Amino acid sequence: MPRFAANLSMLYPEHEFLDRFAAAAADGFEAVEYLFPYDYSAQELKQRLSDNGLVQALFNAPPGDWAAGERGTVSLPGRESEFRSGFDRALEYAAVLGNSRIHVMAGLLPSETDRPRHHGVYLENLAYATAQAAKAGITVLLEPINTRDMPGFFLNRQDQAQAICKEVGATNLKVQFDCYHCQIVEGDLATKLRRTSTASAISRSPACRIDMSRTWAKSTIPTCSS
Repeated sequence: MPRFAANLSMLYPEHEFLDRFAAAAADGFEAVEYLFPYDYSAQELKQRLSDNGLVQALFNAPPGDWAAGERGTVSLPGRESEFRSGFDRALEYAAVLGNSRIHVMAGLLPSETDRPRHHGVYLENLAYATAQAAKAGITVLLEPINTRDMPGFFLNRQDQAQAICKEVGATNLKVQFDCYHCQIVEGDLATKLRRTSTASAISRSPACRIDMSRTWAKSTIPTCSS
């Protein structure tokens, strides 16, 4: 049976953010995720989790200037220090909130001619992130995102993301299987899901994340690691 984690960045907009934890618990959710925790202290968020008997499933590392349209810094040349300090901050939050996964958004690619340079930076920063995360037992997640909703996003396909995992070679680097984005970009979703039938898979909708592995600790695709 699938299990559901409420995405508090999207669900319960009638409530203030900190009140959404109780709303999710009242609806029977056992876990939550949201885009970013950094507007609140880790202790305050942990208290909301504890008060409502919830598990923190996931959150994203700092994305750069979100309001200005940035969607991650991990592949951006010249922003290496910013990414790495931001990822270290994400690890500090995870240590308090208890989640074992952090998603790093790949960032925007200005032009295909820039891809080789961005690719090199991506690999170097992911090597740093996975090494630091491994010390804390954290898995780093990559998520291919469609360019219809997010034009210019660096990472778009499952096979592209799995190739990145192989290049980095870290056992704690995994790919989120997002059914929504995969169907838009690649199609033939049923076949792709069957190909990963021996691994875990995650499906994401605007409302929730479906964990098809029956356990939050196995909601990624391990076959992408070397």
